[in-house]
Amino acid sequence: MEQHRIIVLGAGYTGAITAGRLARRLHREDVAITLVNAEPDFVERVRMHQLAAGQDLRPRPFREMFAGTGVELKLARVTGVDVERRTVAVTGEDGPEELEYDTLVYALGSGWNDQGVPGTAEYAHEIAGRPGALRLRERLARLDAGETVVVVGGGLTGVEAATEIAEARPDLDVALAARDGLGDWLSAKGRAHLRKVVGRLGITVHEHTAVTGVEADRVTTADGTSLPAAVTVWTTGFAVHPIARATALEVTGTGQIVVDRTMRSVSHPDVYAVGDAALVAGPGDKPLRMSCASGVPTAWQAADAIAARLTGGKIPTVPLRYFNQCVSLGRREGLIQYVTADDRAVRAALTGRLAALYKELVCKGAAWGVAHPVLTPTRRRRVVRETARAKAPAPLARV
Repeated sequence: MEQHRIIVLGAGYTGAITAGRLARRLHREDVAITLVNAEPDFVERVRMHQLAAGQDLRPRPFREMFAGTGVELKLARVTGVDVERRTVAVTGEDGPEELEYDTLVYALGSGWNDQGVPGTAEYAHEIAGRPGALRLRERLARLDAGETVVVVGGGLTGVEAATEIAEARPDLDVALAARDGLGDWLSAKGRAHLRKVVGRLGITVHEHTAVTGVEADRVTTADGTSLPAAVTVWTTGFAVHPIARATALEVTGTGQIVVDRTMRSVSHPDVYAVGDAALVAGPGDKPLRMSCASGVPTAWQAADAIAARLTGGKIPTVPLRYFNQCVSLGRREGLIQYVTADDRAVRAALTGRLAALYKELVCKGAAWGVAHPVLTPTRRRRVVRETARAKAPAPLARV
């Protein structure tokens, strides 16, 4: 029997985990698993604020991570996907190339979202990926004492960026512009701790402030106020990779791929989407937010569903729910906000140094899980010929 060709696009948390888990679920003789990524190292996206603030992160080369697993690493940039022909167009060191697949896992994730605000693309910095974080790192290193850094966005990314920069560079004037109230998604205990740490770090907070324009040395707010900014850091959310929107896949208005509860495309059954690239329903059919906490369980679900379908096994169900929100507030402070299954804050929260250690363990655990795919419990099964070659799967249930 010819090998069933599985291509995984993107090697962030979700793509790398999916590839590694598939390698532990299926016999090497039966499948060819190719992981396509533009960079040779795994990027700990949840630490980009640390990288930008001047800290060095441990390199994690994919070739070392996947050595001996049977996963083939393809260093290339994805330029297009043809879901009717089952091909992927990539550009690598050897130029343009076309790859054929039987099953595709789309894990290209998301990047920063400038929200169309004038001047943002030209003048603002982003930390949605390593290139942006390194550019910001270089720019911050050139700032003189007393210069102002404005972080736009009061969500998790904005709070982590502002506190990390303020702690690393106490000589700078760091400000945070939040559209809503500071930490208004937190419990009373969580909000109080956040405000205490922000105050201790000397961060100026502009609450209920919408930034409507960015210039080289300032930002403008909706009420016409001009805030000085030698550096503007834009953290107002993420936008999914645009390639899916250009395909025949059914996508949402934001470009996310619509999937069923096994992460399978509702329009093209040989395509799966995981992480930020997918519209995934959690408890109460509420869409999961773009985050590592959401993405990792979708990777588990997709890998196990693909393996089960190829081997004729029963498709397991991975719980898709939240337990807490882990927020680093510099290296010495943290906040663990406990939440309901659908991500609403409850009264309980862990704060202080213990919370910082908890967050650090979560980050290390996530990276460890990606870097050690060979330690995933092994349950390799043989691919069933009829299943692997099936052309007309049963109708898919939508989320």
